[in-house]
Amino acid sequence: MHFSNVANVFVLPALAQAAALTRVSNYGGTASSKTEMWVYKPDNVKANPALVVVIHSCQSTAQQYFANSKIPWHQGSDAGGYITVWPTSPNSGTCWDVSSSKSLKRDGGGDSTAIANMIKYAIPQYNINATRVYVTGGSSGAMMGNVLAATYPDLIKAVSVYSGVAAGCFVGQGVAQWNNACSGGTSTNTQAGWAKIAEDMYPGYNGTRPKMQIWHGSADSTIAPQNYQEELKQWTGVFGVTMTASESKFNTPEASYTTSNYGPNVQGIYGQGVGHSVPSHLKVSEAWFSLP
Repeated sequence: MHFSNVANVFVLPALAQAAALTRVSNYGGTASSKTEMWVYKPDNVKANPALVVVIHSCQSTAQQYFANSKIPWHQGSDAGGYITVWPTSPNSGTCWDVSSSKSLKRDGGGDSTAIANMIKYAIPQYNINATRVYVTGGSSGAMMGNVLAATYPDLIKAVSVYSGVAAGCFVGQGVAQWNNACSGGTSTNTQAGWAKIAEDMYPGYNGTRPKMQIWHGSADSTIAPQNYQEELKQWTGVFGVTMTASESKFNTPEASYTTSNYGPNVQGIYGQGVGHSVPSHLKVSEAWFSLP
């Protein structure tokens, strides 16, 4: 299906509501990335609503992710009255650029900058509560969620990522370059090492940082489970807490999952026997975001 540069609308025929996923053809900013911005504004949107940025996996698009029944964020939007933004990757295979220097630094002009520009556009355009901006995504989208937490911490309140890697783990010489060492779980580092990598993406920043909720499955053969540990190292390092969980709950949020808290700002949820990608748990991620 071809989409022109003017505004487009993608409607799910099975849905009764009049609201539809709509493309914003010019969201501003100076990013060189040609990432597309799609927005879903529910019929019952609340005054001064929250915003959730939902970032797709490789070989997907905003439209496909929106239509995927396993990614129910538009349903959460309908029920909770918040707005969702759905970016589409401009890269081959539609993986996100989490490898190039353009995307792995603040205002570098890459995909991360483009998505930040979408947030900056949406806040005044839809009267978003700027203190209630959240990011979620799966696989490559989860990798971008971690990168955004490092590059634009001032824009984001909390993040919930599924089957991703630590920010900077996929570093390479090209745009959207696959990194076998990282995906295979052999790119490891210390807490301090990972924290520095994240902090160097926005040098000198001393403000608040988004709360991080990290999901992974033990049977993931695409993004090795070791990456779960590396993500936890990174964000516990950033927040200055130990890798010893302050609380762990077994069979939570469901059987075979363990939820571990590392202080108030980092939460890990590990699915025993769960592959790639971990199914979206809308209500658990919404609770992390204090939604609706």
